[in-house]
Amino acid sequence: MPPSRLDFQLQARASGSRARAATFRTLHGVIQTPLFMPVGTQATVKAQTPESLAASGSQILLANTYHLLLRPGPEVFEKMGGIHRFMKWPGSVLTDSGGYQIFSLPHSRSMTEKGAVFQSYVDNRRILLSPELSIQTQRSIGSDIMMVLDQCIPSTADEKTARKALQVTQRWAARSLAAREDSPQSLFAIVQGALYPHLRKESAAGLVTMPFDGFAIGGLAVGEEKHQREDVCELTAALLPEDRPRYLMGVGMPIDLLEAVHRGMDMFDCIIPTQVAKRGTAFTSRGIVELRRSVYKFADAPLDAACTCPVCATHSRAYLHHLTKTQETLGWTLIGQHNIHFYHQLMREIRESILEDRFLPLYHEKRAILAEEDLDHPVKPPKRGQSATVSEIGQFELHGSSIRHLETGAVVPTEIREELPELTKLLKAKNDTPVVIWDDGLGAGAAALSAILIYEALAQKQAVTPMHIVSVADDLDALRLALSHKRIFPWLRHGAADTILHRGAWKSRFCAGLSWSLAKEEELPKPDLVLRTFQGTREHEAPVIEF
Repeated sequence: MPPSRLDFQLQARASGSRARAATFRTLHGVIQTPLFMPVGTQATVKAQTPESLAASGSQILLANTYHLLLRPGPEVFEKMGGIHRFMKWPGSVLTDSGGYQIFSLPHSRSMTEKGAVFQSYVDNRRILLSPELSIQTQRSIGSDIMMVLDQCIPSTADEKTARKALQVTQRWAARSLAAREDSPQSLFAIVQGALYPHLRKESAAGLVTMPFDGFAIGGLAVGEEKHQREDVCELTAALLPEDRPRYLMGVGMPIDLLEAVHRGMDMFDCIIPTQVAKRGTAFTSRGIVELRRSVYKFADAPLDAACTCPVCATHSRAYLHHLTKTQETLGWTLIGQHNIHFYHQLMREIRESILEDRFLPLYHEKRAILAEEDLDHPVKPPKRGQSATVSEIGQFELHGSSIRHLETGAVVPTEIREELPELTKLLKAKNDTPVVIWDDGLGAGAAALSAILIYEALAQKQAVTPMHIVSVADDLDALRLALSHKRIFPWLRHGAADTILHRGAWKSRFCAGLSWSLAKEEELPKPDLVLRTFQGTREHEAPVIEF
């Protein structure tokens, strides 16, 4: 394989781990790994300035080819001298190809060997996004690192669909490489193959024979469970060249980055730091802090006493709580600035530990904290002698890897079902009238999430009847408790669960006919199927599936 444009230099490997530290050089400077890239989809990271991003330690920003192709358009970047001059960003930029955005519009595009045909949300014109147009646009944008156009599918897709997408991605990768021509910009390939190890091996084997400057793992964080993502990540990372950067696309939470570094990955991106900041969620050295909570109303203390960012040096939790409750934009800006700083600081600590060969102790230390809620102010204060980790909420307690009711001792169902034949039959009927599913009892949300995951998997294979889930429960404390222990109940990492708890309603971005809401008993529509869980007692005439 010819030398990489990035001059990748591996500096250290951690003992007892695949974690590694390295440097590489882009057109705008030397990059240290592992690193996190804030997402600036539209040539801006939401609610942040270039100055605050640089101060926090951002090395590379991610921008999106699909959106920038539509607005402002390649001609603007060509006239303005590229994205760096356009947005006044002195650091490096990586541009995603637009493959994931095309995937997220399943009802507004068509896929062919030539590329993806879609309708512009700006002016309604029809556009064929081909590998050649994607690279041409990225060349006009002037990013330091370009991504090949790939066909992204759900990680839970069947093997036939996954193989077809893999083969298309392989051919598009070769076309993307040819379209780069003599550009000095670097180009990364994307390994696909869903959750099938042999397909990941096939994809990697084909791509590493081509002279790419780096390699990414795509098709994860789109439906699979946490342990599945980690297994695929570890397998695929081991298949990639040692002398090239490895990029895990679209991941994720701080705990996800830690786990991925442990498995050999170097680069990450995700919208989470700024997305959750908008609703008052902050990552700290004492766990995840939800600033909406009234416990912070009089909290005259920094957001994180161990943090060195300007927000923690200047503002109190009480002020950030106020900004969150009043939905002031400044709250989004400040909490987002802190979160980005937290991500970068985590990457710096990980890198330092690898260079000093003490990564494993750091890994175990961070792993115990990063996924927890605020350890100093848990949702329900622990009883004397108990751990500060939340183990009880209301009438429910965490008991090992299960949840049970304190008074009755009844165990709340927490197992996801991959098959519900009665539901599948209703969805395959292909009616226009939505199927109404009662989730009678709610509990930890296992019944509703089972139905959602089955719907999403089936919708990728064929047209299905729309489905609306209506949950009715006496209280939501079992779900609250389960959501505070996603490492035990990883299926709750599906975005629907948090949304239904905080907003009372959820609508899928990827499956147009899929929705979920909470309802009072007097508002319940007539069901086609009832999923009964825990304390469900509602009367009806529809078929029942017990959880």
